[in-house]
Amino acid sequence: MAEDNEDFFDEELLESDSLENIDIDEENKGLYEHLNIKVDKNQEPLRIDKFLLIYRQNSSRNKISQTCRAGNVVVNGAPVKQNYRVKPGDQISVLLAHPPRQNVIIPQDIPVNIIYEDDDLVVVDKEPGMVVHPGHGNWDKTLVNALAFHFEKNGEKSDLDRVGLVHRIDKDTSGLLVIAKNEYALSFLAKQFFNRTTKRLYWAFVWGNPQEDEGTIRGHIGRHPKNRMQMSVYEDGSHGKHAVTHYKVLERFRYMTWVECKLETGRTHQIRAHFKHIGHTLFNDERYEGHTPLRGVNLPKYKQFIKNVFEILPRHALHAHTLGFIHPTTKKELYFESPMPKDMADAVKKWRNYLEN
Repeated sequence: MAEDNEDFFDEELLESDSLENIDIDEENKGLYEHLNIKVDKNQEPLRIDKFLLIYRQNSSRNKISQTCRAGNVVVNGAPVKQNYRVKPGDQISVLLAHPPRQNVIIPQDIPVNIIYEDDDLVVVDKEPGMVVHPGHGNWDKTLVNALAFHFEKNGEKSDLDRVGLVHRIDKDTSGLLVIAKNEYALSFLAKQFFNRTTKRLYWAFVWGNPQEDEGTIRGHIGRHPKNRMQMSVYEDGSHGKHAVTHYKVLERFRYMTWVECKLETGRTHQIRAHFKHIGHTLFNDERYEGHTPLRGVNLPKYKQFIKNVFEILPRHALHAHTLGFIHPTTKKELYFESPMPKDMADAVKKWRNYLEN
């Protein structure tokens, strides 16, 4: 679930639809290399469109297919179609019509809560307010900058601009992330996320009182037609991508509810967009209009109480609570749980006290 990420495979493609008789040097004049990968020796055969999705999850297979049809995905010096199956040792290059964004990862001494680390990966319990990866408006002071410093301090080399992030969470979402240290680990872990075999649960506080104790929210998620900073739900499937969120109520606070969420898919802002769609926007989620007291309650005491809780919890109430996956080398399952962060825990205490009194 990434925020403010740039699509890797841009709409600007060559207009050629045929791969026959293409001269690489001539056809790709004026193009810029955006990705250069040597496939790991342990890589299993995999279609190149699926393989490239591992490296830029915000792209789509359609965009990758277009890039292949344009002759801009080159393997061992020759363009390939989207159904080409990558093999160990393949040298893959992606060429596009515009220069890549300059994005040098600068190591920065920033505190980061590492709860597990070995030669292949690191698991982090991210604090709210930290951007995961440099991007538009946030070019430094990110989790990746912090990890680059950590690896450098320990004498390790990890090209975090090419390998590393298997998945992302929003800046103000707290909780668990796994970061790969090498390309094989990235590919192995990313396949689990792609196939939805990881064990991930989120905790969220949502406005209102959902009628059912358990439920499922279904609806395609795509960009809002007017507000490009929001995602919208399209129940008829006319736009966006298929998305399914399962939820279970953990505790009710009359005007707010603590829910556990399990994602069947992993779309941008999926939990935030789905709960807004059913009328239960995340608590204090400003981007999705969840930063004002629940409508219909006009008591001054209640409004002041909400203001106080917003000061305790000054961000959308979403936490990546669990993370489980198969280790790329040992092939054993690793499982982690992150306790509720202090701001959310303090908000729960305040709600309980409010209702008791």
